[in-house]
Amino acid sequence: VEKTEEEFYEMMANLEFMPNSPTLMNAGTELGQLSACFVIPIEDSLSSIFDAVKISALIHQSGGGTGFSFSKLRPKGDIVKSTGGVASGPISFMKVFDSTTNEIKQGGKRRGANMGILRVDHPDILDFITSKSKQNMLTNFNISVAVTDEFMRKAVSGEDYDLINPRSGRPVKRLNARDVLNLIVTLAWETGDPGMIFIDEINRTNPTSNLGKIESTNPCGEQPLHPFESCVLGSINLSKFVDARKINWEKLKETIRKGVHFLDNVIDANKYPIEEIQKITLANRRIGLGVMGFADALIKIGVQYDSESGLKTAEQIMKFIEQESHNASIELAKKRGSFPNFIGSKWEKKGYTAIRNATVTTIAPTGTISIIAGCSSGIEPLFAIAFVRNVMEGTRLLEINPIFEETATSQHFYSHDLITRIARVGTIQDFKEIPPQVKKLFRTALDIDPEWHVRMQATFQMFTDNAVSKTINLRSDSSVEDVKKSYLLAWKLKCKGITIFRYGSKPQQVLYIGSLEKEVGDKHVAAESEFAGGCPTAECAH
Repeated sequence: VEKTEEEFYEMMANLEFMPNSPTLMNAGTELGQLSACFVIPIEDSLSSIFDAVKISALIHQSGGGTGFSFSKLRPKGDIVKSTGGVASGPISFMKVFDSTTNEIKQGGKRRGANMGILRVDHPDILDFITSKSKQNMLTNFNISVAVTDEFMRKAVSGEDYDLINPRSGRPVKRLNARDVLNLIVTLAWETGDPGMIFIDEINRTNPTSNLGKIESTNPCGEQPLHPFESCVLGSINLSKFVDARKINWEKLKETIRKGVHFLDNVIDANKYPIEEIQKITLANRRIGLGVMGFADALIKIGVQYDSESGLKTAEQIMKFIEQESHNASIELAKKRGSFPNFIGSKWEKKGYTAIRNATVTTIAPTGTISIIAGCSSGIEPLFAIAFVRNVMEGTRLLEINPIFEETATSQHFYSHDLITRIARVGTIQDFKEIPPQVKKLFRTALDIDPEWHVRMQATFQMFTDNAVSKTINLRSDSSVEDVKKSYLLAWKLKCKGITIFRYGSKPQQVLYIGSLEKEVGDKHVAAESEFAGGCPTAECAH
């Protein structure tokens, strides 16, 4: 135990690995709730809805995030037999969850976050798609439409599809799939919501599909879960594993092994909010080992993010992490036994004799922990080379990417004036005094075309058990068609979900670039204290 304690301490102290925020915040406390991700089921009854409200409040109080599918709720205007009245529909109940989250975040460790999902064949789907178009509506929710392969095929060909009343299971109306897709992408272009969840792909690759269908994910979409299931996440800081422009594979292998061991231990150390959550979490033992500092690692290796070499490097790294993390889970199973739901799982059907965890890898957004580790967020590109961070009641600190600062100093083009000018725009692409090769390496999220964002997400997804959190950042002058192309490409490349954000499409952001000077008071790029990269809104800075 002492040896393991020392190993765990060293990899965290060296900022090589960090567990999700609730583990950092709550381990050793009376609360003791260590999971980041939860999915709470909602059945078509008042008692189920308000049970879910209560459970989510307890989870948010401890720093966890919750996902819900509202697809089983009968549509607005449908009959309620017990009262003789009419149903108010899913969106009205989402407002109840939103209000509860608002109240809880006042006294909690950090703001609560929710994912709201509705199937594309629900009769209230059009109201759901447009639900966040009004200002200050559902501000504690990310929303995503759960789309099927059949819907996507019909959207491409322009066919109609059925809307199904979940209470009766009968078709009640037909809509044109292409029109619905166009509405989704238009609203996403305007507001950043809704995203899409490719629900068939999620269930196709779910190793515990024998337990039933997955209907929802956690708030940022990277963790599909069964009803009442929770998951613990942790991320390896890849920037710490580059020596002399090469990945130190042996050191990375050792950290992967320790990371899997650490996260498996967290499952047992955890204090669960309710018995149902404890039961299925211990039965599946899902963990999500992922990465952060990927953009930093690429720069250190000398590879451009938006390039074929960038994709190839991503593939090499994640394939290695997938293989080694599975090996580590298999080794643990020899000592501790397989997860209890192993019999009947896809692992057993593939011929495995044992594995400790139903899933092992996840790519999370790593908001808080990448700030602690001083590295780029998840698999996101850099969001700015230099910027001002707003911290603690108006205090503002200039932050410079340390690798850029080192590069500029060693290549003799560093100056205080240059950094000040970069901090006004965030990007270095228009600075003539900076060498072209440096510009290629230090490309920010808005320098990169949407297709490369999607292709990078898809590359990581190929070698990830759960899902990948990645924001497809679009420049403010991007078109609705750019959004549509991104959504279609994500589906074709077998991503499990997609989130886009067109810069400036929301009045409330946690990242401002000089052009929005009225919000900031000057012409610097400014980031709020919690922003590390990815989606620059409060709902997904989690």
